[in-house]
Amino acid sequence: MTTPPTAAGPSVSTRWSIVGLLSAAVFINYVDRGALSNAVHLIQDELGFSESQLGILLSAFFWLYTLLQIPVGWLAERVGAQRVLAAGLAIWAGATILTGFAHSFAALFALRLLLGVGESAGFPCLSKLLATSVPVQNLGVANGIVAFGYQFGPAVGAWGGGLIMLHYGWRPMFWIFGALSLLWLAPWSRVRLPPQLAATPAAEGPTLLEILRQPALWGTALGLFSNNYSFYFLLTWMPFYVVRERGFSTAEMATFTGIAYFVNAISSPVAGWIIDRFVRAGHANVTYKSVMGVAHLGSVGCMLAIAYASQPWALAAIFLFQVLQGASAAGCFTMPQILAGPTAAARWVGIQNCCGNFAGVIAPIVTGYLAEQTGHFAAAFVVAAAVSLLGVVGWVLMVPKLAPLEWRSAATVS
Repeated sequence: MTTPPTAAGPSVSTRWSIVGLLSAAVFINYVDRGALSNAVHLIQDELGFSESQLGILLSAFFWLYTLLQIPVGWLAERVGAQRVLAAGLAIWAGATILTGFAHSFAALFALRLLLGVGESAGFPCLSKLLATSVPVQNLGVANGIVAFGYQFGPAVGAWGGGLIMLHYGWRPMFWIFGALSLLWLAPWSRVRLPPQLAATPAAEGPTLLEILRQPALWGTALGLFSNNYSFYFLLTWMPFYVVRERGFSTAEMATFTGIAYFVNAISSPVAGWIIDRFVRAGHANVTYKSVMGVAHLGSVGCMLAIAYASQPWALAAIFLFQVLQGASAAGCFTMPQILAGPTAAARWVGIQNCCGNFAGVIAPIVTGYLAEQTGHFAAAFVVAAAVSLLGVVGWVLMVPKLAPLEWRSAATVS
């Protein structure tokens, strides 16, 4: 499948094969994690769960997913990101298949936790692999391609899952998605990384304490939390919202959400390509911070428009939000990869994801509670707008000049 790597690093064809397979992995990741969101209205009809219970189920995935980001980041650097990612995918595919057999709140809750355990391998592993395999001047495109995967996943999941549910019900959707996920392991097993890229010796790179002392780490963590709040809010609740509050049928929901997520996905590689052109001209700092600042300020307006505008304008705001999310996606992981460098990227992103994905814990529960108490989603969109402002603080104000940090530990070893 791939050509032999060189001693210095993977060959060009191997490098882009890795990027493509990582994009496919996170595509599968988001199809599987979003499956429950597409089925919640049918699960509610069959099992009688309240909106608050649905909010807990949608949030449960993030509980262990979030907490495991730091140890998985360490494991990816010490054991090897390639192995850890493969094991994670096998676990989450199994959890997806078993969800189709669940008949109680407790069973669904436990399987959502297991899904989070498996999927926690995704972003720390891919950040390690990208930081060691892709030059800085190509990271925007590489992360844009990967972002296309995790943003196209919900589009296919909503559209394909909707069709499956229309004809066969919600349970077969989980069986089909989980079984297809396992097919990814075949091509991944054929990737051969140079030994020096497979794992990082314990003596190399900065210590965990050095990483934790970096203000930039907490800036990217706050920025990701802000970015993720709106993203996960819509990822988990948009299908339910357009069915219950905007009057869409299941078929209309599948089409609308699928197109919206596709717009998100297309925006990512396009934005990554444009960003890389400015990075090669020496403007990485201004380019990434400008993109992140505009995306978060624009998201504030989109959330308020969805909450209070008439239906045509509200639906248009959903699409604009998807464009902004797609444009900012490359920066969410390229910025920490540049700052941390190859020896610390997995641990940095693990810590960043641990903090940033608490948004996934909070957003579904807060939304479910507000929707149940008020009978509408307007208040939930206002909360999302307020959280979006924090992204400007994190990405623009707390992150210093975007350039590789000089780690004292790495300098000592060298």
